Parts: sequence; structure tokens; C-alpha cells
Amino acid sequence: MKLDSKIYVAGHRGLVGSGLMRNLAARGFANFVTRTHAELDLTSQAAVEAFFEQEKPDYVFLAAAKVGGIHANNTYPAEFIRDNLAIQTNIIHSAYKNNVKRLMFLGSSCIYPRLAPQPMKEEHLLTSELEPTNRPYALAKIAGIEMCWAYNRQYKTQYLAVMPTNLYGPGDNYHPENSHVIPALIRRFHDAKLADATSVTVWGSGTPKREFLYSEDMADACVHLMNLPDETFVPLLGQDRNDGLPPLMNIGVGYDLSIRELAETVKDVVGYPGMIEFDASKPDGTPRKLMDVGRLNAMGWQAPTPFKAGLEEAYQDFINNHSR
Repeated sequence: MKLDSKIYVAGHRGLVGSGLMRNLAARGFANFVTRTHAELDLTSQAAVEAFFEQEKPDYVFLAAAKVGGIHANNTYPAEFIRDNLAIQTNIIHSAYKNNVKRLMFLGSSCIYPRLAPQPMKEEHLLTSELEPTNRPYALAKIAGIEMCWAYNRQYKTQYLAVMPTNLYGPGDNYHPENSHVIPALIRRFHDAKLADATSVTVWGSGTPKREFLYSEDMADACVHLMNLPDETFVPLLGQDRNDGLPPLMNIGVGYDLSIRELAETVKDVVGYPGMIEFDASKPDGTPRKLMDVGRLNAMGWQAPTPFKAGLEEAYQDFINNHSR
């Protein structure tokens, strides 16, 4: 990407999109085109096509999506598959029609099978059953990967899908019911500290293991990949093959921790003095989701932020912008 390239970040206000905007700006990029949800309904094919025809972006980061944790996925499965399919279909096709140079499609580690070998490699996609609690969302994201691959093969487009592991950081969603695990725990422990509560209850047994990536690091990895020279980038795209390895790149840190260890670390960062209780009647989700990041590391990138340091930054963002 050149510093004057026109860059469209879809979902620029979210956790992922805002991180991308900060990273790009810090590198000297300034020619951004953005739209809020009120300004552009990405589920509307006509609206998205009109936007692309008017703006003609050179590069697209597709970070817009309907996202949430286990509770949200279980409560709103229809919206999770419908909205995500519509958003990505509209943007990917409009990017092709308007000659976008490169597009990056952001997915989630939940695309991989529930019992995938650990750590999960890109080639493990579609090798066995998905986790039922987030299957509608995962299937939508898998369809997006397949769409990028199909367009690359048929039209020689340069569309790369990246699969970040579980993210946290500035601009996260701290909704008490519909957020992901780290922001949910930050809010719960913070509120318990203010209320002098004697204990905090965490969903599940505490035994599942999860990998977490600081959102600012995720953004840095995405921009690093989008800036790769053609001789490194194009071989990732599967333009000339249908061999089971899609245009897909894992983004993660390469290590994980149990939900119990996570809760104890969040408790420590927040400074909550009470007890942690686990409600084993609530769903655990996938037992483990550790990403293999060997391909990403071979592209010259590794996550720089230690987990506790990232959590401290996230908690400070919560205090500054989201606490009551």
C-alpha cells in the first residue's frame, strides 16, 4: 500500500476496525474512507454497490460483522448468520466490481472444528464438526473465506482471509450479557469491586483453554500482511489451486491459558479482593482453541504485547470510556 492509497475500513468503530485505523494512521496513511452504520447499511446490496461506485477504494479491510459471545450466539442465531452473510457478500462482490487491489477479510478462530487438532492449522478448516453454540456465525465466516478463494481463482483477485484468535483491547464491547469473555470479566470484576461483593460467578467449569490477542497487535499483523510484496502475498491467495489450503492466515500469539487462569489474572488487574466461583451448569463451549501461527511467523510477524500488559491497557480503556 502507498501512503496516499485510498483505504476503506469496514467497521472502523469496532474493536478490530478502530485498531486498524490507529495502526494505519501511525504508519502515515491518511486517505481513509469510512461510514458509520447509520450512514451505510452494509446488509443492503444496493447501498454497498452505490458506495463502492462512488468512492472506488484501493484497499479494503472487511472488519464489519455481527459478533458476540456464547450467550449472544445462542440468543440471536438467525441474525448472526443472516447479517454476516449479507455484509461480506455485498462488500466482496462490490470490491471485485470496482477493481479493489487487495481485500482482507477478517474472521474468527471459531471457523475451526470443535475438536480440531491443537494447535489449529489453516488446513484443519472443514475437517470435522463445528462447535454448536456458534455454528451460524462460523458458517457465515467459512462462506466468506470460500468466497474470497472463489473470486481469487475465477477473477485473479487478491483477497486474503485472516483468522484472529480471541481479541481484547481498546474499544471493546463491555455489554454485561452480549460481550466476549475478557470484556465481560473486566466489567463483572470491576462492578463487584465497587459493590464490595464477596464473590464473582464465572460461566462454565473454568477448564476450557483459550488464546487471547491484544487488538492493537492484531491490527499490526493485518497491516503487515496487507503490505507484503506481491511475490510473498500472491502465493497465499490460492489463485491457481483448489487443494484444500484456502487463502487463510491465522493471527494469534501461539499460547493459551485456562478460563480459570484468565479469571484470576483479570481479578488481579482489576484489583478485586473477593472470591471466584464457577457455574458448571453453564456451557463451556469448545474445549480448546489454540492457533498455529507458524505461517504468520514465517511472514515476519510475532505478537509483541505480553498478556498481562495488554489486559492492563484494556482495563484502563474501560475505566476511561465505559465504567459507570
